[in-house]
Amino acid sequence: MTQDNGDLDSLVRKRIRALRLAQGWSLEELAARANLSQSTLSRIENGRRRLALDQLVTLARALDTSLDQLVETAADDVVSHPMIDAARGSMRWPIKAEPGMTVVRQRMTDPPPDSPSRMRAHPGREWLVVLSGTAILLLGNRRIRVETNQAAEFPTMLPHAIGAEGGPCEVLGIFDRDARRGHQRGEGAGTSNRPAP
Repeated sequence: MTQDNGDLDSLVRKRIRALRLAQGWSLEELAARANLSQSTLSRIENGRRRLALDQLVTLARALDTSLDQLVETAADDVVSHPMIDAARGSMRWPIKAEPGMTVVRQRMTDPPPDSPSRMRAHPGREWLVVLSGTAILLLGNRRIRVETNQAAEFPTMLPHAIGAEGGPCEVLGIFDRDARRGHQRGEGAGTSNRPAP
């Protein structure tokens, strides 16, 4: 790594030191894990030694991270804006770090369906956080009450549906790629109470 990338160089050095300290390791401990001398590691952290690719690979392994994570730069687009679905009353944010993951915020007013035929099953996994109110999660034969600030995580291969209890509730749903696809394919059939990613 050359000094032309001074900001990245400085960031990587700070990251190495921060990761070492987060593990509670001394210079000596990390140096031993990375097969480096303590003085070499000290000079790397303090910017008095050039960063070499082979040393970065070794340090990344020793710090239980990847080279990509060790040298990644801060993204300019830290804040993302939602895509709004006014017809469903929902907002959706894709998660950049995990392609295929989606976060959906939705206000629900209807109770869960009373017919098991309106419950759906599909590949994937979902996480649900109730932001306000009370939600009822129908999961297989179970009826689970999820209150404000509680969360539920479940495999979507179990027949499931969700609705509000005792008034409106606001939920934040997190869907992996398969669960998101399952909801997109099933739009229209008993989905009025489900966040649509």
